[in-house]
Amino acid sequence: MNFEEIKNMEDQYQLNTYKKLPLAVERGEGVYVYDTNNKKYLDLYGGHAVALIGHSHPRVVNAISEQAKRLIFYSNVVYLEIRAKASKAIINVAPSDMTKVFFCNSGTEANETAMKIARKFTGKQTIIAMKNSFHGRTIGSLSATSLGNYRKQFSPLIEAFKFVQFGNINEIESALDDDTAGVILEPIQSMAGVEIADEQYYKTLRDICTDRGIVLIFDEVQTAFGRTGSWFFGDKIGVIPDIITTAKGIGGGIPIGAVLINEDISKTIKQGEHGSTFGGGPIAAAALLANIEVIRENNLVYNAEKVGNYIFDNLKDIPVVKDVKGRGLLIGIELNDDAVKVRDFLIGRGIITGTSAKKNTLRLLPPITLKENDLRIFFESLKEYKM
Repeated sequence: MNFEEIKNMEDQYQLNTYKKLPLAVERGEGVYVYDTNNKKYLDLYGGHAVALIGHSHPRVVNAISEQAKRLIFYSNVVYLEIRAKASKAIINVAPSDMTKVFFCNSGTEANETAMKIARKFTGKQTIIAMKNSFHGRTIGSLSATSLGNYRKQFSPLIEAFKFVQFGNINEIESALDDDTAGVILEPIQSMAGVEIADEQYYKTLRDICTDRGIVLIFDEVQTAFGRTGSWFFGDKIGVIPDIITTAKGIGGGIPIGAVLINEDISKTIKQGEHGSTFGGGPIAAAALLANIEVIRENNLVYNAEKVGNYIFDNLKDIPVVKDVKGRGLLIGIELNDDAVKVRDFLIGRGIITGTSAKKNTLRLLPPITLKENDLRIFFESLKEYKM
């Protein structure tokens, strides 16, 4: 099928909830994807941070293929060797305080679970979230989301949520009361334009939550598994939350979410309190395990930091670039022009990037297998862009 045939068929039968780019991707390999005309695109968006180790990585392809030959699915009502190995592998790369994992299917499901756990553990109700946050589209995660018009479209939402300015400790302290169960935040607010707080903010927030018996939840749906130059965001600054949620790229392209929980909380959770039919299924577990192995064996956590620094350095003197934010390979490029115009220009040059809630900010969420040589066309194209 050609592009127009694919577009017309999707538009006819799929619910129109996404504004799509004007291309149909047919296949992917590493940091590149190819459209139906076999045009090659450098993918600096990664399918919204999902293609963490590149498209169709051979190790992941082989892992899910071999698993599918043996068993495609059985639920958590039985034990599975592949799920046991995946559970051990993710705990081994998690911060030392994390001793248990709950598998689900997506980031929003992981966040819903984390907030349920916080309320049950503390016996309290109020969750403090951040202004300009995004935690998902299901009703609980949406109730913790402040970004854009998502809340307005589906009000009324779940009560007992308070919103404070990200990075402002004084607002956190003012919002706390005797009914505060937890604080949830993205350590880097990606969709909000790649906003990051100063290091001391996270450390002070950790201390406050510890002193007050409040559950601290890091939503690492986009930041985990090496993207920011460490396995998890807090590793590099010595801040360990009580619960970490993650999804997106952790399955190498296969849908999987995970909730990592510390020992104090996990030992209070009883059978029947949480569940997910497809959570930790054999195919997803095989993909997760292969993904972790590839990241470890190829030192991709370090590569994300190194190539991220290279991008920062090479964007400094490009006229259309006003500022660069982020960490590792989660990068926000503040522009001196409209981000959609620049994104569309880059698509014409064979480069896919993302936008954000900020009109002038591009986002880069590429595979962490990205190499410096891959970026030559990106820098050259930005230099050639005319405002």
